[in-house]
Amino acid sequence: MFTGIITGVGRIDTVSALGASAAHGKRLGITCPSHYLDGVGLGDSIAINGACMTVTELDTDAQRFCIDISAESLACTAGLDALGSVNLEKALRANDRLGGHLVSGHVDGIGQVTHFASVGESWELRLLAPTALAKFLAFKGSITVNGVSLTVNQVSDRTDGCEISINLIPHTVDNTALHTLQVGSAVNLEIDLIARYVERMLSAPAAAP
Repeated sequence: MFTGIITGVGRIDTVSALGASAAHGKRLGITCPSHYLDGVGLGDSIAINGACMTVTELDTDAQRFCIDISAESLACTAGLDALGSVNLEKALRANDRLGGHLVSGHVDGIGQVTHFASVGESWELRLLAPTALAKFLAFKGSITVNGVSLTVNQVSDRTDGCEISINLIPHTVDNTALHTLQVGSAVNLEIDLIARYVERMLSAPAAAP
């Protein structure tokens, strides 16, 4: 489990194939800020742009680790098969503060940036989410964008999806990889965990008497 509060910005510096066919995944090498990997061990979970991954190689001296990502996971996520900056969050401890909201690290869909511009001291980020996620998106509800816990300020249902507007304060822009986004960028979205369970409870067939 995670909270959507980014604890470091890393960089994918290597991407190598795990096999010769499209059915094989990739091995990613990721460099981290100084001391970020202190206390991390092999097999630990780290969310990378919102996707929960397992540390398969670790070099704490170089502040670098590797993950293996399957072809299925690559097909369901964005930005995990190319060099560049990524948001990092280590798994939640039982005694940690829940600074954002409950995040599982499972990507529910891919969104697309439709607008990203400064407004006063802040930034407005608008995203087009898949129609299938529209029922989970609500005014003042929570959404995870590339691993960052954010609050939805506006919701607009469209024929091609659901557009949401989010306000980003300067601290969020400066301390995450969201500042690299531009119109057309693909982003990983995770809906609110509680909303997922509410939808299941309301849609599940009633038990037979």
